[in-house]
Amino acid sequence: MLQAIGVGTVEQLFDEIPADLRCGELNAIPKAMSEMEIGRLMDTRARQDGAAVCFIGAGAYDHHIPAAVWQLATRGEFYTAYTPYQAEASQGTLQLLYEYQSMMTAVTAMDVSNASLYDGASALAEAVLMAVRANRKSRSRRVLVPRTVHPHYRRVVRNIVHNQGVELVELPFDSTGGHIDPETLAAFAGEDIAALVIPQPNFFGVLEEVGLLTDWAHANKALIIALVNPVALALLSPPGEWGEQGADICCGEGQPLGAPLSSGGPYFGFLCCRQTLVRQMPGRIIGGTLDLDGKPGYTLTLQAREQHIRRSKATSNICTNQGLMVTAATIHMALLGPEGLERVAAACYDNTAWLVESLIRLHGVESRFDRPVFHERVIQLPVAAKGVLRALAAHNLLAGLDLSRDYPELGDNCILTCATERRTREEMESLTTKLERVLSLQGGVPCQLQPKEW
Repeated sequence: MLQAIGVGTVEQLFDEIPADLRCGELNAIPKAMSEMEIGRLMDTRARQDGAAVCFIGAGAYDHHIPAAVWQLATRGEFYTAYTPYQAEASQGTLQLLYEYQSMMTAVTAMDVSNASLYDGASALAEAVLMAVRANRKSRSRRVLVPRTVHPHYRRVVRNIVHNQGVELVELPFDSTGGHIDPETLAAFAGEDIAALVIPQPNFFGVLEEVGLLTDWAHANKALIIALVNPVALALLSPPGEWGEQGADICCGEGQPLGAPLSSGGPYFGFLCCRQTLVRQMPGRIIGGTLDLDGKPGYTLTLQAREQHIRRSKATSNICTNQGLMVTAATIHMALLGPEGLERVAAACYDNTAWLVESLIRLHGVESRFDRPVFHERVIQLPVAAKGVLRALAAHNLLAGLDLSRDYPELGDNCILTCATERRTREEMESLTTKLERVLSLQGGVPCQLQPKEW
C-alpha cells in the first residue's frame, strides 16, 4: 500500500503530526492472539464477574429477559444491519424501528418517539438542549435539575451542556421524604426558567409530586422534561398525562427493556415529545407511508443530525442510534405486552416492599425516607455502609449502592437497595441473615431480628 501511493514508511505517511504529539511505542498493548486464545481470555474475564446475587439498582436493573429476545435480536438480519439509509434495502429494520417508536409513545403517552440515543444520561442532556431550543418564551437558558436525578446523569448533562451557555440550577430534596418539595420552587416563581426536570421515580426510588410540579412549570412558562423508568410506567401515570397538560419531553434509560447487565453495557436512551416540538427532536425518526401500489413502506425522516447538516445547525452532535439494543427492546415489549409489563412492575414493587420489611426488622436498620417508592429504597444502617457492602460482596451478595460519595448529606451509612422480579424470597432472606451477622460483627453489639407480624 505504501509503495502504491509513493510513500517509503508509515512514519512518512503521518509526518504532518508534530513529534511532541506522538505517543511513541505502545508497549502496554499485548501481542496478537489467535481466535482460540482470545476466546480463552474472554472466558476468564467473564468468570471474574462471578455469579453474585444483585440487589443494586441505581439505573441498571437485573430483570428477566425471555430467551427469545436475544435469539431473535442476534439473527444476522438484525445483528449486522447497518444504519437504514437505503430504505429500499432496509424495510425490515425500518419497520422494527417504527414499531419501537409506536410502543414507546404508547408507554409514555407522548406523541412522538425517536429511534434511540446513546444512553439515558445523554438522552437527558439532549432533552435539556432540546428544551432550551424549543422554549421560545425563555431567554435565560436556565434549567432546574433536582438532586434527586441520578448523579451520573447530572454529571453527563453538565459536561455536555455547560459550554453551550446552558445554566443548570440544582434543586435540593426534602430530607424527610427524599422528594422535591414543591415549596422550594416558590423561590423561582416569575423568573425566566427554560425547563424543569422531573425524575419519576427519582434516584432514591421515591415518587415525585409530578402533577403539582408539572402545573407549576407550565404556569411559569417552563417546559417539563420527564425522566422516567419505562417499567415503572406500567403502573404509574405516564408523562403525557401529568398535570393538566402533560410533560413536554420525556426521556430515560431503555436498559430495563431487554438489555442484560453485561459488565456495564451497552444501554440505549429513549426520547419522546409532543408533536409541536418534533422538529427540535434529535436522532432519527422513522415514518410510515404507502407506495404507489398501496403497500406499506417505511423510511427515515426528520434526521437533522451532524452527518446531514452543518454541525452548528444540527439538533445533535452525538451520533448513534443503538439499533441492536432497540431491536431487543422492541422484541421484549412485544413478547410481554402491556399485561406482562404490568406484572413485571408489580412484582418489582412487591419484592422491594418485602425486602425492606425484612431488613428493617434488624436492630438499627431503618428506612430513610417516608414516601411511596418504586423499585428501590434508601436503607440506613447502624454502621458505615462501605465495610458492610464489602463483607456482603464476599458472600456473593451485592446488597446495594453506597450513597456517601454522591450524597454526603445522608452520612456514610445509607445504601440504595433494589429487588426486581428476579429476586426470590430465599435470596432476600439470605441477604437479611447475612446482613444481621455482618452488623453484629462490625457494630460490636448483638443485632437480633426484632419480632414483627408478617
